[in-house]
Amino acid sequence: MDAVRAVAEPRRREILRLVWDAELSAGEIAERFDVTFGAVSQHLKVLRDSGLVTLRQEGKKRFYRADREAMGPLADYLQSMWAAKLDTLAELAEAAERVERGGPGHSEGASP
Repeated sequence: MDAVRAVAEPRRREILRLVWDAELSAGEIAERFDVTFGAVSQHLKVLRDSGLVTLRQEGKKRFYRADREAMGPLADYLQSMWAAKLDTLAELAEAAERVERGGPGHSEGASP
């Protein structure tokens, strides 16, 4: 499977995001999902076979990390996509905080 088709699946994109800056064990990755370890393991295999993650084995543990260099331009696209989502989340959090403080858009004191 090519890299673009591999990242088309939302769980695989989330796995990539998790291992973007840090190496995680398969178990640590699986803990973050509401599917079986086997399902996460299959996603990891697709990512590995597509060259999107590297695998390091230490004893019985398997550790995964995004291989940004191998991704080429896809790495920039994924990073910008996650940054845009974080920007949106930050804007929503700031808006909620303004409402809690009684800032613009707050209707406290308005007549019914």
